[in-house]
Amino acid sequence: MESDKAISTLDKLKIIVFYGPAGTGKSRRAQLIARTYEVDFIVDDGLVIYRGQIVCGKSAKSERNQIRAIRRAMFQFEDHKNQVKYYLKKQSGTIMLIATSKEMALKIIKTLDLPYPFRFIAIEDVATPDEIKKARQERINKGQHVIPVSQVQVRKNFAGQLVGKLRVFWQPLHPQDGEKTIVRPPFTFYGDLHIESEAIEQIAIYIGKYTKQVDEVLSIKIKSEEDSVLIAVDIRFVLGDNNMMQISKLLQRRIRKGIEYFTGLGVKKIDIQVSEIVSGK
Repeated sequence: MESDKAISTLDKLKIIVFYGPAGTGKSRRAQLIARTYEVDFIVDDGLVIYRGQIVCGKSAKSERNQIRAIRRAMFQFEDHKNQVKYYLKKQSGTIMLIATSKEMALKIIKTLDLPYPFRFIAIEDVATPDEIKKARQERINKGQHVIPVSQVQVRKNFAGQLVGKLRVFWQPLHPQDGEKTIVRPPFTFYGDLHIESEAIEQIAIYIGKYTKQVDEVLSIKIKSEEDSVLIAVDIRFVLGDNNMMQISKLLQRRIRKGIEYFTGLGVKKIDIQVSEIVSGK
């Protein structure tokens, strides 16, 4: 009975994928394609948009670093994924998914339990090489991103800096059909990103150096586990007002917060070991 219900839900939704590399002008052309194919919903950068209104989700551009932004856009945060899945299950019509590649789109579709797309549209199908080049240049020089929602909606849902609002030049079928808002994401990033374990070690060492009653971080071991890390820290402890347990817990909290903030990686576990003890200076 449950499987029949799932099939009937999928039958109510049709998927179009609009894809192209970041900064090529996909979001600027989203409304034109949406009108051409009578799209009801747009899924873009972690948001579900209906007629210029954000109805569900959270913008990936609200994240403070690129790793968390990618995870947000891919719906890899459990609460975010479940919220969007629950919302879309109750809807019917056509969804346009905007992605940087076919592969990314198919991963999102699998994550959200959506049906296989009936059409793929590349940015090259709707924009000339010169238009794509100009869009890329604007993204690099200005660090701006366009999303097809109203200015008010961005203010409510987006942590980035609002830059301005545009109107498309055709007569909209709905008051907000042609409205787009330009935002400047909190981060600026181009190309591939790789975080070496040495970078994580340096963050932990720096935090240890400025933690009360930690004389020195003697060694650090980093172990990767999917999209999270396990960290073992060996320290020299200075006798003082607080005991070893209190300082260890403080150091755990500070290292976790620092690494998650600066790298976007989840910290699964931090073990603090006191190998040496020295008297206070």
